[in-house]
Amino acid sequence: MARSTVVVPSVIAGGLALLVACAAPAPERAGPAPTAVRPAPAAELGRAEGAPEPLPNLHRLTDDVLSGGVPGGDAGFAALAALGVRTVISVDGATPDVAGAAARGLRYVHIPITYAEVSEAQTLELARALRDLPGPVYLHCHHGKHRSPAAAAAAAVALGLVSAERGVDFLREAGTAPSYEGLYACVAAATPVSQAALDLAPADFPAAREAEGIVAAMIEVDLAFEHLVTVRGAGWTVPPEHPDLVPAAEAGRLADNLRLSGEDPDVAALGEGFARRLAASVDEASALEAAIVRGAPRAELDALYARVRVSCKDCHAAHRDRR
Repeated sequence: MARSTVVVPSVIAGGLALLVACAAPAPERAGPAPTAVRPAPAAELGRAEGAPEPLPNLHRLTDDVLSGGVPGGDAGFAALAALGVRTVISVDGATPDVAGAAARGLRYVHIPITYAEVSEAQTLELARALRDLPGPVYLHCHHGKHRSPAAAAAAAVALGLVSAERGVDFLREAGTAPSYEGLYACVAAATPVSQAALDLAPADFPAAREAEGIVAAMIEVDLAFEHLVTVRGAGWTVPPEHPDLVPAAEAGRLADNLRLSGEDPDVAALGEGFARRLAASVDEASALEAAIVRGAPRAELDALYARVRVSCKDCHAAHRDRR
């Protein structure tokens, strides 16, 4: 059956700030019976105390479709292999660890999506990958709470594996925040597609796609934030377990990549409001870097760090997926 609701979002700049024009949720319709999500087998995966979770936020949509966060190194790929997974699809912007997956006999496919939506073209490509590549399939983003559940749900609906209503429920179960309106709207609007439509989707399934512009900059921003969380936990000193993390350098990395994101030509289309918010985030990150350099007390650094996070969160809320 051909897709009756066409989802054609207006994507202006991938990664952080996009406008969404997804169709309204389709009327209730008959569809496959909902598939209960099986509890994530975290307890069965086994990991050393304090070690990173090998498969963060693991959830199962169908017998052959799972979603979660980026696999935690070899332990994560080993856990996927133990679950019988044969294909891994990253919808994150960062370059996948193709070699690490291959060492465990897993194939990687890279189809990056934004926090705003799963476009119709991406849904078809994802659905064709689920149809044509060996399963079970594990779809992941960075944390596994927003983009990967949406990608899994949209593709599963397109294949007729679950209903759109079940897909929306899956987003909630995976912890997708209600503020990600575009992701919810696109899954709610999805419908099964014909085999002929799937046959027209790309079938090259690249293992890695190179990020550019604001997408590449925001990948670095996200990584800098993670490093700053570790640095903050060490009292704004070099963490003993991560001697490579220099506090001022990580704050500088954050400021530099926020600044670089503003140099993407497409960003101008987002208007003065976005430019103002981005400039404010750059100023806050730069202030944190300067405070670290001059040896400011921990309370001041904590306060500056909180201001950076609030600044970035406000920018996301205003420009990520507002219609």
